Amino acid sequence: MLSKSLLAPLGLILAASIWGLIWYPYRLLELAGVSGAVASLLTYLFGVPLLLFLATRARAAAAGERGWLLALALVAGWTNLAFVLAVIHGEVMRVLLLFYLAPLWTVFFARVLLGETSGWVAYLVIALSVAGAYVMLSESGGLPLPTNYAEWLGLSAGIGFALTNVLTRKTSSAPIALRSLWVFLGVVLWSTLYATYQGGAAHIVMTLAPRDWLLVAVIGVSLLLATFSVQYGLARTPANRAIVILLSELVVAAIASRWLASETMNPREWIGGAMIVAATLFTIKRQAKPENNHA
Repeated sequence: MLSKSLLAPLGLILAASIWGLIWYPYRLLELAGVSGAVASLLTYLFGVPLLLFLATRARAAAAGERGWLLALALVAGWTNLAFVLAVIHGEVMRVLLLFYLAPLWTVFFARVLLGETSGWVAYLVIALSVAGAYVMLSESGGLPLPTNYAEWLGLSAGIGFALTNVLTRKTSSAPIALRSLWVFLGVVLWSTLYATYQGGAAHIVMTLAPRDWLLVAVIGVSLLLATFSVQYGLARTPANRAIVILLSELVVAAIASRWLASETMNPREWIGGAMIVAATLFTIKRQAKPENNHA
C-alpha cells in the first residue's frame, strides 16, 4: 500500500501525464470526423453531472464569489478549448511551449488583479520567457510570432492559463468542486458557441459510432481524474516540488508526439523551450502555491 507521502506527487505525475497525452485521443476523434469543438463539448459535458452533485452543498457558501467564478468560467473555458484545438491541429511540443509562456503573462495579471509587486525575479521571468520565445519562433530574423492558427491558439491558451491561475487565487474561498464545475461549464459554453459557428455539430453527434462514444467517455473520465488529482497534489506538495513535477507534462508530450505522431523538434526549438521552462521554474521564488485548471 502506498504511503500518504507518495500519493500527492503521484497525483501530480498522473495529471501531468494525462495532459501530456490527451491530445492523442482528441486527434483520433478528429480523424473520425468529430471536430475539436464538438469533442471538447462532449468530453467536458461528460464530467458536469458528477461536479454538479459534488458542488451542490458548496454553492450557497460561495454566493459572494459568483462574479469572479463567472470570470473564471469564461477565461478557463476558452483556455481549455483553445488548448485542445491547438494540440489537435499543431505540433504538440511547439504548442505546449507557447502555452508555458504563462509565467510571463502571470506577472502582469497578478500585478493588476492581486496588487502583487514585481521584484527582480519577475523581471528575470519576463526576460527568459521573451528570449525563449524569440529563439524558438525566429527563423530568419524580424519579429518572432506564431506561424499558424494552432500556435496562435496555444499562445492564447497560455495567456488564458495565466489569468485562470490568478482568478483561481481570487476565488480561493470557493470549494474545489465548485470551481471545477464553473471551469467545465465554461468549456461547454465556448465549445457550444464554436461548434455552432462551424456548423454541423448536431449531425456529428447523431452519427457518432459506439467506439467514438467510448473514446469520449475515456477522455471525460481522464479530465475528471486530472482535475481532482492535481488539486489533491497541489494542496499537499510544496510549490517548488509541485511545479517541477508538473513540468513532466513536457517530457510525456515529447515522447508521445515522437512515437505517436512522428513529430520532432530542431535544436533551436529545444534551446528556446529550455529557456521557457527555466522561466517557469523561476516562478517558484515568487509564488507560494499555484492552483491549476488546465485541460
